[in-house]
Amino acid sequence: MWLTLEWMEWTVPTAIFCGTIILTVIGMAVWQTVAPSLERRGFLPIPTTPGDRLFIGILTSVYIFFAWIGLTHFALWILLIVVVCWIIIVMIWG
Repeated sequence: MWLTLEWMEWTVPTAIFCGTIILTVIGMAVWQTVAPSLERRGFLPIPTTPGDRLFIGILTSVYIFFAWIGLTHFALWILLIVVVCWIIIVMIWG
């Protein structure tokens, strides 16, 4: 049985998005293997590791995108800048 990718509409933006997520998770795994970090508390109400903060940042970004699409008619490029800033804030100060 051969794995085909015909089940999904693979466009360049889709491939870039999926590749970025995969490379980010692999990078975090390598980083935590080479230099394990301790849990710490930031503005999030729970102690978190960098991997936890990455997951929380990505998950909340998805919810922000859904809200943006459902509540506004503005371009998604504007939100992309906001979401990247949000993930950086969560990763540094979360």
